[in-house]
Amino acid sequence: MKLLRVGTAGAERPALLDERGILRDLSGLVTDIDGDLLADEAALSRVRAAAAAGVLPAIEGEGLRTGPPVARIGKIVCVGLNYHDHATETGAAIPSEPILFMKAPDTVVGPDDTVLVPRGSAKTDWEVELAVVIGRTARYLGSAEEALGHVAGYTIAHDVSEREFQIERGGQWDKGKNCETFNPLGPWLVTADDVPDPQALPLKLWVNGELKQDGKTADQIFPVGEVVRYLSQFMTLYPGDVINTGTPAGVAMGQPEPKPYLRAGDVVELEIGGLGKQRQVLRSA
Repeated sequence: MKLLRVGTAGAERPALLDERGILRDLSGLVTDIDGDLLADEAALSRVRAAAAAGVLPAIEGEGLRTGPPVARIGKIVCVGLNYHDHATETGAAIPSEPILFMKAPDTVVGPDDTVLVPRGSAKTDWEVELAVVIGRTARYLGSAEEALGHVAGYTIAHDVSEREFQIERGGQWDKGKNCETFNPLGPWLVTADDVPDPQALPLKLWVNGELKQDGKTADQIFPVGEVVRYLSQFMTLYPGDVINTGTPAGVAMGQPEPKPYLRAGDVVELEIGGLGKQRQVLRSA
């Protein structure tokens, strides 16, 4: 299933995109798409049955905003340097264990919402990423296979980063990762049963129409199942938590000088096979 949330920011309603590309209203069945729903297999089964029966009403209207596909996210855990080619382009050694950092849930915006270039920024960068959404509470998981059974589904994350804040200002990476609007998410949460192999997904990102990133999740150093298993050794993952699993080569930081960092007015487009597309116009904060 392709689950999403549509409407103005803060007032989104749950929806489903059917096999014909028609937007269907779920508000008569569920209150929202969040951790409570993702943990409730009976409720998800009712949604699947209603979709198969063709009884869900269509949502009419042009230009309806798509919001983040998951509401009330508890935490966003991110993996740095998780693609072989990205580690190579930045001159970093291949990590022996996943490199972790956090993003605050309030960085999340819709997939086509405006992204703000922070005040004083000279090095705002792009990163297309596969995002994993947890569906079952995960703690001390024993294997990657077991971990995949705790995944509700997948979506696209744009892990926007300010490299000067992140790397050159001292302390942790968080300063360059948690600026306002720095985690567009969506458009859909595609349930795990419709993504048979999360390691077989192509990722692409364009800036002003020029292809910058063209990778595949098969190049991940730590695959999805291992990332979820590993995280569960250090923290409890709850339904609705999000994991950004890293980005392939092609970021601005990895380009020759002068590096083409983002500026107000730039347009960034992202796509992951089967998970949809994003498009953001940048403006100054």
